[in-house]
Amino acid sequence: MADDSQAIVVERLPEFPNVPLPARATPGSAGFDLYAAEAAELPRGAVVRVRTGLKMRAPPGSFLEIRPRSGLSVQGVLMVNAPGTIDRDYSGEVQVPLTYLFEGRYEIRAGDRIAQIRRVADLPTEFVLGAVVPSPGRSGGFGSTGR
Repeated sequence: MADDSQAIVVERLPEFPNVPLPARATPGSAGFDLYAAEAAELPRGAVVRVRTGLKMRAPPGSFLEIRPRSGLSVQGVLMVNAPGTIDRDYSGEVQVPLTYLFEGRYEIRAGDRIAQIRRVADLPTEFVLGAVVPSPGRSGGFGSTGR
């Protein structure tokens, strides 16, 4: 039995009593699949928030991260704020903002896997003012190391 203090608490919204809980597709999967609670239509170039029908809260010391599914990306469906962060103090429904790149429309059906979610450790961190010592040979960004 899992340690309940480290469990991700999930609540189904009343209008979606049968929406699946997040689940790993395989034992080796890094993330847990999130499912569409209802059908949605993605017109080309529009951003549509696809509902999951779930609220959830990460345990203390962590937050949740939503990541796109590679299988959707090759079909032209992208998650626009990838990765998405669910702060520990957020208590609303988890929704996934998707867009479609190709001509026409893409249909999401209720029950389709639309993203992945994972728990991320929120390590104690502080920022202090000081001098940043440059790394030898590396000062650029945005492709500075080549292809």
